[in-house]
Amino acid sequence: QVQLVESGGGLVQAGGSLRLSCAISGGTSSNYTMGWFRQSPGNKRPHKREFVAALSWSGSQTYYTDSVKGRFTISKDNAKNTAFLRMSNLKPEDTAVYYCNADRNTLLLVREGGNYWGQGTQVTVSS
Repeated sequence: QVQLVESGGGLVQAGGSLRLSCAISGGTSSNYTMGWFRQSPGNKRPHKREFVAALSWSGSQTYYTDSVKGRFTISKDNAKNTAFLRMSNLKPEDTAVYYCNADRNTLLLVREGGNYWGQGTQVTVSS
């Protein structure tokens, strides 16, 4: 059973940076597409997590939602079995709980989320 554990969230001022980490156990990161989703208090669909970014299992393809392009970078270190989300130039609207996600099916993950989820880590951006 794949388990994901996020870390790295916190409080940061607008314009600042954070790096989220997602440690993977029960599976090998090189075999999984890794993704990040978020859920914010202002989300009108409280049970819907917003897709943020994904990195294909091969590492050759990245996907980003438009609002984070040029500011966020997804990566993974297969030797450490860990995925990362580097967030720069953070904005108050980036405030949310960020969830790590994994699946062998890239299209499924990008469209609606994959099968494996972490517990989430809070990111708060103050203005």
